[in-house]
Amino acid sequence: MADIPHPLSPQDCLVAVMIAVSASDESIRTSELVKIEVAVNNLPIFANYDLSRMRRMGEVVFELFGQEDGLDALFGLVRDNLPERLFETAYALACDVAAADGALAETELRLLEEIRYELNLDRLHAAAIERGARARHLTV
Repeated sequence: MADIPHPLSPQDCLVAVMIAVSASDESIRTSELVKIEVAVNNLPIFANYDLSRMRRMGEVVFELFGQEDGLDALFGLVRDNLPERLFETAYALACDVAAADGALAETELRLLEEIRYELNLDRLHAAAIERGARARHLTV
C-alpha cells in the first residue's frame, strides 16, 4: 500500500480526485494540470491548503493506480477523509478537470460514473454538475 500521509485533509482528497480523473486516460494533459492548479490557487476550499502536498497526492494516486484494487482504495480514502457535504464539490472538480481539454475519453467517463456511484451522488445533482462543467468549457 502507498505510504499515505495521514491524516488526509479534505483538500488532499479533492486534489487526489482531480489527479485521478486527469490520469485516468493515461495521459495527463497540460490543460488538466492548469485546471487543477487554478482550482487549488483560487477556490475558497483550498485557502489554507499546503501546496507542497499536491505532489504527494499525485504520487499517492499513481501508486494506487498501479495496484489491482487501487481505485477502490482511493475511494475508501476519499470516503474516510472527505466530509459528505463535499462529495458534490469533489464531483464538480472532477468534471471540470475531465472537461478541461475539450474532450472526454471513455476512461474519464467511466471514472466519473464510478465517482458518482462511490460517493452516492443524486443523479439529478450529478447531471446539473456535468451540465455546468460542459457549459464552462465550451469553445466558439
